[in-house]
Amino acid sequence: MNYPRYQQLIKTTAFILLMSSCSTSPPITPPINYPQQNSTGTPEPVGDYSAASLNGNYADSVAVQEFIQYMVQQHGFSANYLNGLFSQARSLESVVRLESAEAPARKSSGHPSLGSWTRYRQKFLTEGHITRGVKFWHDNAETLERARVTYGVDPEYIVAIIGVETFFGRNVGKTLVVDALTTLAFETPRRGKYFASELENFLLMSREERLDPREVKGSWAGAMGLGQFMPSSFRQLAIDFNQDGRRNLWHSADAIGSVANYFSHHGWQLNNPVSMPVDYATDVPVIELGASSGIELWAVYPNFKVIKKYNNSDKYAMAVHQLAQAIKQRY
Repeated sequence: MNYPRYQQLIKTTAFILLMSSCSTSPPITPPINYPQQNSTGTPEPVGDYSAASLNGNYADSVAVQEFIQYMVQQHGFSANYLNGLFSQARSLESVVRLESAEAPARKSSGHPSLGSWTRYRQKFLTEGHITRGVKFWHDNAETLERARVTYGVDPEYIVAIIGVETFFGRNVGKTLVVDALTTLAFETPRRGKYFASELENFLLMSREERLDPREVKGSWAGAMGLGQFMPSSFRQLAIDFNQDGRRNLWHSADAIGSVANYFSHHGWQLNNPVSMPVDYATDVPVIELGASSGIELWAVYPNFKVIKKYNNSDKYAMAVHQLAQAIKQRY
């Protein structure tokens, strides 16, 4: 399994600490670029979970046992708490199938297949998406304007992200995030290391936000809320935009502020272009999209690349761009 060997990391850390009396070398860098959690004074995690040993679907998993040891050593969790929590974790076959289907296919040529962009576009550039987007904008106009002023992000792109990701909150996901991430971390080798990192962040997020980890639901890949933030993005960029003391990405105000903060963090430029069609080479980077009628050429600007920080796909970014423009025209 392509997954970090946490037990070896713990042994290595112990050795470095032992040698620190005769060396001035800095400590090793933790696998996640977040501040170290100080076990002294940290809040107790939420949920009545306790077991002396690991049971259930992952009772015999050495990888899960090593992960628990890592979370105890690195972040001050109780072993009994995590044994109890992971004893209830379910292995989800549907998640394994979906992750397998996500594996990128090899391209036979350097050009996109004809019709691929048209089919993708039809999923998001619908009358339902546009009309609901206009309503979402009207319902949250004050919050979107505040996000524009605070973070310098055009409101139509905040609206479009939420539209593409969850159809304005209709499809936020029904899968327990802890089950999804546990399955992905320990049963799917292609991106197992990445999902183990997200599982680590999810447990830290749940403790920080005072959430029961077995009550948080999201997508099959562990994304949460109206904007579908992964746990690492939640911890780094989610904000309490309505100032009620919680970062609640299932609430429109916090979702709007957090998406705006995400775009701002990655360099969004207010009122600047995103993309425009061209029929010849220019000094601006150009992408190709496979429409049913032929290859489309689109010049793309820095804001297009910011959208791709959300999902590294030209078709995704273009769908967000075109939906944003359609909603703005109708608004």
